[in-house]
Amino acid sequence: MTLYYSLVFAMLMTEMVIFLALIVPLPFTWRRKLFTFISESPIIAKLQYGMKITFIFILILFIDSINRVYRVQVELSAFSKSESRGGAVVMGGSERMEVQARKFYSQRNMYLCGFTLFLSLILNRTYVMILDVLRLEEELKTLKGDPAVKGKKGSSLQNAGNAGEIGALKEQLATKDRDMENLKKQVENMQKEYNRMGDQVSGKSQ
Repeated sequence: MTLYYSLVFAMLMTEMVIFLALIVPLPFTWRRKLFTFISESPIIAKLQYGMKITFIFILILFIDSINRVYRVQVELSAFSKSESRGGAVVMGGSERMEVQARKFYSQRNMYLCGFTLFLSLILNRTYVMILDVLRLEEELKTLKGDPAVKGKKGSSLQNAGNAGEIGALKEQLATKDRDMENLKKQVENMQKEYNRMGDQVSGKSQ
């Protein structure tokens, strides 16, 4: 297995672990903290952005593996037709085994990339469904006056979005705040320079 397909396999194993972590039964308080962290963490937002780029490369590998499977299948089909017609043997036993091995590896790579892409879609949908269930459960506990939910508005799931969405928005807001502070400093410096030049001009006129 080449390096990039080994990385795809590692990605598939990681997705399986994440999927098990999402569906494992946990107390409501623990699960709410977990999903709040996933929604608000800027680290999760960066990881999600990197995974989107990685999935694009996996999709390219998936298309390439399908193309390889098709070419090997055409090659084997041509050999089978030649044998059925009683034609000359165009492929020896070792050559046919080599083609069968290429077919096996191509199919393995196709299934590996396909399952990785499919599980990524399942993970996203599972996260959204569990988040909706937790929101409804939180609303129900709030209406019942459950003390475990009261006074914890800061960790509420009502404002939680996709994985890392709130964290990414917070990071963008912090960047805009820094830009605003820099702009204010520039304006203050320009104002001071303008006042200094005005004092110099008024001093010369006197």
